[in-house]
Amino acid sequence: MAKRRQGGNARERALLEFQIHPQDIRKNVRYVFLSKRQVMTWAVGLGLYLLFLVAAALVSPVAISSQLRAREHRQLEAEALRQRQRLEAKVEDMETLRKESQDLRLLIDKVFLLYGLTERTSEGQGGYPFVGVDEELEPDGDELEYARTLEATLRERLSVAGFFLEEIQAFEDARQDRVSLTPSISPLRRAEFVLTSPYGDRRNPFTKEHDFHAGIDMAAVEGAEILAPAAGEVVFAGRYSLQRSVAWWRYGNMVILRHGEHFLTVFGHCSEVLVKRGQEVAQGEVVAKVGSTGMSTSPHLHYEVRRRDEEGVYRPVDPRIYILDHRWHDEEQILVRSRTAPPATDFQPLPRLSGR
Repeated sequence: MAKRRQGGNARERALLEFQIHPQDIRKNVRYVFLSKRQVMTWAVGLGLYLLFLVAAALVSPVAISSQLRAREHRQLEAEALRQRQRLEAKVEDMETLRKESQDLRLLIDKVFLLYGLTERTSEGQGGYPFVGVDEELEPDGDELEYARTLEATLRERLSVAGFFLEEIQAFEDARQDRVSLTPSISPLRRAEFVLTSPYGDRRNPFTKEHDFHAGIDMAAVEGAEILAPAAGEVVFAGRYSLQRSVAWWRYGNMVILRHGEHFLTVFGHCSEVLVKRGQEVAQGEVVAKVGSTGMSTSPHLHYEVRRRDEEGVYRPVDPRIYILDHRWHDEEQILVRSRTAPPATDFQPLPRLSGR
């Protein structure tokens, strides 16, 4: 109960009296008196408190919404970071696939040249599959767009590669004998040699003049095993006499293999010859060992591949095309030159004892 007291002096009239009656009537009534200033202070305080509650009620939804938006923003940022990391990982995987597809492209190029499949046989298709240097794809700032372009390029490239692989498979299925008689592996194990002189024009190490090199020189330790690059028949084994031909005498101990009617392979400067004329050999069989016989400055293998043309002449071709188990550092240029260069003309004819 609260009432303003009647009568009394000015101070008493300014008081606001509160009486607190306990439930137990035996206890005394408590009185609380407030001055006018106290009442005003409490009224102002209560008003400010109520104003604070009203303001809080109005501001709270905004604050809560802001906090929720900030939390959602942080979640979106974290998700964006995860997605970016996933995209970067996918791009890295696709870059690896792109390089592998490039290796596959080069291998298909080599096989087409190796089998002589320089013309397409499929209706509506023509030309050679892939000759040329691979076009590099570079990010232009938009990584997502780059990833899409890279994916589309890979899909197209693998689709085309699959088409050509099917054609190669069909060729091999229909010509098993020719496949087994086509040189396709390195005559030296790839960890055992270094290419010191390529096929084509070069400076002769003895005359210091430019001449045509009909094969490749593969430096290796003396005694390294020389392998048959395909199944074939030994048509020459030994050393050609100086009286018969200086050109072939300079190759020292030599082995020549005939692989069916399409290829001959020549192995020069051997330290030992391990086969005899007329002997049949299988692909990978050891036929000789590396040496430095004949005109040679150090142990190495002179290796030639000769391919029979339409006129029946065995012309030298770049042996690197016929080595599928080794990747050359300039393989793209080798493929382009092999595809576009005219047939060799300035070469030494085969010796008579080769069987031709």
